[in-house]
Amino acid sequence: MIPGGNMSYTAAAYQQMLSLAGYTAAQAQQAALSANARSTFQPSFAGTTAGFGGASAAGYQVKPGSSVPQRADVKLKKLPFYDIHAELLPPTSLLAQGSSRFQEAQFQFQLTLQQASEIASTRDIRMGSKLDYQHQIQLRFCPLDSSAEQGDEFPPSICVTVNSKMCQLPNPIPTNKPNVEPKRPPKPISITPYCKLSPMNPNVVNIKWASEFSKGWVVGIWLVEKLTSEQLLDRLKMKGSRNPEFTREIIKKKLNDDEDEIATTNLKVTVACPLGKMRMTIPCRPTTCDHLQCFDAMLFLQMNERKPTWQCPVCDKPALYDNLMVDGYFLEVIKDPVLPTEENEIILNQDGSWHPVPIEKEETKKKKEEKKEEDKEEVDLVDLSDDDGEGGSKKASAAAAAASDDDGAAPKTTETTAAASNSDDEGEAAAAAPASNGTPGPSGEIECIDLE
Repeated sequence: MIPGGNMSYTAAAYQQMLSLAGYTAAQAQQAALSANARSTFQPSFAGTTAGFGGASAAGYQVKPGSSVPQRADVKLKKLPFYDIHAELLPPTSLLAQGSSRFQEAQFQFQLTLQQASEIASTRDIRMGSKLDYQHQIQLRFCPLDSSAEQGDEFPPSICVTVNSKMCQLPNPIPTNKPNVEPKRPPKPISITPYCKLSPMNPNVVNIKWASEFSKGWVVGIWLVEKLTSEQLLDRLKMKGSRNPEFTREIIKKKLNDDEDEIATTNLKVTVACPLGKMRMTIPCRPTTCDHLQCFDAMLFLQMNERKPTWQCPVCDKPALYDNLMVDGYFLEVIKDPVLPTEENEIILNQDGSWHPVPIEKEETKKKKEEKKEEDKEEVDLVDLSDDDGEGGSKKASAAAAAASDDDGAAPKTTETTAAASNSDDEGEAAAAAPASNGTPGPSGEIECIDLE
């Protein structure tokens, strides 16, 4: 039972949790009474490492012939979208036993009454929802390396079962490299649906993996609360914004740099987000970046909520959530009524001030761009034929030969003209037509004949 907790309240909450899990009223009441009857309760690995030195380590089921597990001195990277509430299984080494390539280890952990109640009461049971849990039991793997913070990474040929139920893992990413096993996307796994939400029954996690000679692995289990991009945005706002004077000094330094060979009197920047190509509402940038260009905080958080990369969209450097700051200078620019609603570009001056791009210059620039587009659409026609030279004679001879038949008939142009006249004038047209005698006329010339 929770020390100093209200026994009647926790019993009622536990009974309600069991009812939601499908227990009958009598079974839920009996289980709640049994939980209250327990004088002390120590969950596995709940803030203690006791048991690691004994033969029966708490939180780890030692198999016959295997060694006692060792707690790994490894720190995993913080996940911004998860708040850690409890450590159910500290980072523990996956020890390889024997010379077999495929290894197996078994762990167990137990929930407290309060933890089980939190998980069960925060489940999304709305119609059409994915039945997801806001409070989750999270399983993470990482390499055994204490030199730096480690990111999530799965061991090769990993297979996980929780309470004898196969745990669904991310699908491996195909690779074209020969003799290379496809890797799974690095991410934490929620094993909440497979766990027993009861303080009386332990949860058993069985892990099978392929050992590697030069690489070790670590596993850990935590109770976490899943956050949304809106919650992270609210926390970012609560941190406050960076002083506008700080950005103003950076602008002065960039535009008054004596070491630069090319003197710059002003600088054009945009208040449009490089992610959404629209005007920013909450401009921010990491404290680790030295550029002036900002990006929209909401779009950046939503993008990382779907696929966490935490990479700056301006310079591609790491942009961790803890390093993000709202820029007060550009926040003032966006809210200033001097900036036109349809204009997203501004000019920064040497004294740290700014002004919108002049409308005349902008219109002139647009006209030049339109003129360039028109010039690209125009196509110049060049006549490469030489009427007076050898090429022109050959073309004329070929045209005459194609137009005449074997009997020396009149040219095709004459026949077309004669066919267009009245039937009474056909004889006159034939008589008036000049005989070609196989000699073509000048190329490109058309002889007009008066048929009347």
